Amino acid sequence: MLLKNANILVVDDDADVLIALRLLLKTKVKSVTTEQNPANLVHLIKTHKFDVVILDMNFNGLINTGNEGIYWLNKIKETDNNLAVILITAYGDLDLAIRSLKKGASDFLVKPWKNDKLIDSLYDILDKKSSKKTKTSITLEKGNELLGDSNEMKDVFFKIKKIAPTDANILILGENGTGKDLIAKAIHNNSLRKDKPFVKVDVGALTETLFESELFGYKKGAFTDAREDRKGRFEAAHGGTLFLDEIGNISLQQQARLLTVLQNRLVTPLGSNQPIPIDIRLICATNLHINSLADETHFRKDLIYRINTVEIIVPPLRNRGKDIILLAKHFIDLYSDKYLKSSFKLSDNFKKKLSNYHFPGNVRELQYALERAIIMTDDSILHEGDLVFSPIEKSTQKINENDLKLETIEKNAILKVIEKNNGNISKSAKELGITRTALYRRLNKYGL
Repeated sequence: MLLKNANILVVDDDADVLIALRLLLKTKVKSVTTEQNPANLVHLIKTHKFDVVILDMNFNGLINTGNEGIYWLNKIKETDNNLAVILITAYGDLDLAIRSLKKGASDFLVKPWKNDKLIDSLYDILDKKSSKKTKTSITLEKGNELLGDSNEMKDVFFKIKKIAPTDANILILGENGTGKDLIAKAIHNNSLRKDKPFVKVDVGALTETLFESELFGYKKGAFTDAREDRKGRFEAAHGGTLFLDEIGNISLQQQARLLTVLQNRLVTPLGSNQPIPIDIRLICATNLHINSLADETHFRKDLIYRINTVEIIVPPLRNRGKDIILLAKHFIDLYSDKYLKSSFKLSDNFKKKLSNYHFPGNVRELQYALERAIIMTDDSILHEGDLVFSPIEKSTQKINENDLKLETIEKNAILKVIEKNNGNISKSAKELGITRTALYRRLNKYGL
């Protein structure tokens, strides 16, 4: 964790000490909270998010044994055992230092402290806290993290760390809302190209007419509205990473154009005859199953091999077990800060409802449900009733459960008949006993 993102609590009955530490830290950390009365410690920790507490060892001014500091250290650890504590005293007693460290203190400094030593101590503590998280998270830019402690996500993290430093093309597979774009960004941020551009394109949303101009660029006058030269996304990503999202939704014609560029590593802008060399690392993502991509009536196998040097399958949230609560706490902290609310506790029935839900919308649905809960509640404890899931996802899930088998049978039947008739729609419609218009509707429905 970076020092500039840290929230520090300083507890000392000496007002001069509080002023000195505030002046020292205010330009180096995110926030500094000061408190003279240690009796307010527990309440502050419960209602605010702190990364480190700097705690005086002596408060009553009569008996300077440090017992007061040990007492309040124990209270801190009872409240939040993961909270780091630096103890400060005017009496450099080695035995006292050893006692405090055994009780869970992260460091021990003697007054008058050296400013650089205190800052170094904070750096070390925050680095250690970050290193403990590496097993369950991968850091993205701006403090964002890709979180997970389940075996499924640990496998994903292992693959990211292995493949990120290479230039291998990656195919990310997973349901909507599982975080495929975060996986792509994590690969880029952990690669040798991390200081170069990361360019994302939702190719599934590009029309036939926009596909080439958007990806390959164009020259002035190439078409009616081409008033100036424009670089395509391939050129914009030169030296860095190009992320093509929803790759499974592009047409066979678009796939052929894309394959040519990837094979030759050259793009030719519309209106130009001069090919331009490109140096990119390609990452693609789709919510389609790999079996669907293997169907050559829908997706070219030669393109699959080109984009799929390594595949990463992102598990749905319902298969990630304890990650549900881990992610829930992360989003609750995030939205508590965003909406300026105190920290929240999760009731047992709240956790149970979270753990038992199937999350058809995956992490995205969890995130929005928790944001709503934080906005709407006036309590400091989140209960079962605060958790409302989207009726959109519920209706989608119901349709899938009731109709999936029937739709699969119909889709497969259409594919077999069209293949039998060598793509002749009129013959296929007649054999299926439906009109050409009805067949076209079904082709569109199943993305065929």
